[in-house]
Amino acid sequence: MEHLKHQPAAGTASGGKPLAKAGLKTGYVKKLLHDLRRDKLLYVLALPGLLFFLLFKYVPMWGVLISFQQYSPFAGMLNSPWVGLEHFERFFSNPDFFLLFRNTMAISLLNLIFFFPLPIVVSLLLNELRGEMYKRFVQSIIYMPHFLSWVIIAGLTFLMFAKGEGLVNKVIEFFGGQRIDFLTNPDLFWIMVTAQSIWKEAGWGTIVFLAAMAGIDPQLYEAAKIDGAGRLRQIWHVTLPSIRSVIIVLLILRLGHIMDIGFEQIFLMYNGAVSKVAEVFDTYVYRVGIQQGQFSYSTAVGLFKSAVGLVLVMLANKLAKKFGEEGVY
Repeated sequence: MEHLKHQPAAGTASGGKPLAKAGLKTGYVKKLLHDLRRDKLLYVLALPGLLFFLLFKYVPMWGVLISFQQYSPFAGMLNSPWVGLEHFERFFSNPDFFLLFRNTMAISLLNLIFFFPLPIVVSLLLNELRGEMYKRFVQSIIYMPHFLSWVIIAGLTFLMFAKGEGLVNKVIEFFGGQRIDFLTNPDLFWIMVTAQSIWKEAGWGTIVFLAAMAGIDPQLYEAAKIDGAGRLRQIWHVTLPSIRSVIIVLLILRLGHIMDIGFEQIFLMYNGAVSKVAEVFDTYVYRVGIQQGQFSYSTAVGLFKSAVGLVLVMLANKLAKKFGEEGVY
């Protein structure tokens, strides 16, 4: 009887693991190695992208730990004292929190309402062009602003809308109107930065939608024509439903960046006269974290932004699946 106590039970390996689990693990490893050998060139092709995300996206995530510390560059992350949620409590009790939240959400919502649909509309218009040369020429023209830096965009904005020497104000004055203070008027700041984003990125945003439209089966349009549908009806009943999944995925991803306005654009357009409407989380992190050296506090602000984006993505993805769409994951 004594030797039976030391015998492994039926259906288990010598180490105590069930044979079924050990077999599944071995089979999974074999399948993974087989896939790696079979598609080795594809994995080599994907390697630079994987390394990029690993080094610049995932590894830096460890840095969020300093939001729970009183971080000192001299002590390092390992020796800096832990303070728990102290920085978050300070941030949420800060009188500037609601101002930052209001400005950030206002600009984001304006971009979501006016900027996000515009590439879809432009893509639909470009898709209707029949002359290939003319279509490519228009595409090239509307793509060009994307390659300009925000420094150039801000410089052009000052040249066009400055109160003293701006071209727009000179035209207004030529026709007998009064000069308008575009750049230092708080009521116009949100409109100006939204218009900048539209001019710079709307054309570039059409690439994904045009690619999706290129994959639509032409027979669907032929069937719509037979049923008597005109161009607008074909767009409404064929084109838009065919790219609906792409629109929803991009909308979900857009919601994930709703707290990211773009530091460079706001920073370049920032001035004292519009500070109450121009101060957003990105500029606040720069001012507090970089200029004042409050690294832990500014990291807590950044972590809050990321948490809001994550929650919005999860909710939007769940809502999309509830209505029968695929979602992001």
